[in-house]
Amino acid sequence: MIDEILSYNQKFVSNKGYEPYATTKYPDKKIAIVSCMDTRLTQLLMAALGIKNGDVKMIKNAGGIIQSPFDSTVRSLLVGVYELGVKEIMIIGHTDCGAQHLNPDEMINLMLKRGISQEHIDMMKYCGINFKSWLNGFENSEEAVKQSVEIVAKHPLMPRDIVVRGFIIDSYTGKLTEVEC
Repeated sequence: MIDEILSYNQKFVSNKGYEPYATTKYPDKKIAIVSCMDTRLTQLLMAALGIKNGDVKMIKNAGGIIQSPFDSTVRSLLVGVYELGVKEIMIIGHTDCGAQHLNPDEMINLMLKRGISQEHIDMMKYCGINFKSWLNGFENSEEAVKQSVEIVAKHPLMPRDIVVRGFIIDSYTGKLTEVEC
């Protein structure tokens, strides 16, 4: 499949398919969006929000949540604010999220079945990682969004003038509902 993608890419570049997407590294709308990596949102999210390439900084991860004040998502948001002119942040969870009920024990079982050794799994705790917490999902999308908004809004390195709001998007219709934080 990757070879097919590479073949398509060569044609895309030679036919200058990139021209409609040309923009700068600075988000035109001065917004950063944290959202889930769910495939249903790849085009739906942008269409439902009326945004196009170059409008926002899009940060995606499993669940669209922020697990700690020092995870890579917060780092990306700080870069967006200080280096790229972001003024507002949207945390967007979604309905029927696959990360919602992730079970770390089940995931560890899958790792073992795929050949990851128990020794490597045990090593995680010696690396300072609470492996089960790191692999855990969340029970309620709204609560996960609220917690993520709070982590960002109260972060000691986040300027107080940055607007941080949370939402849930319907992964079928694209309807956006604000989460009261």
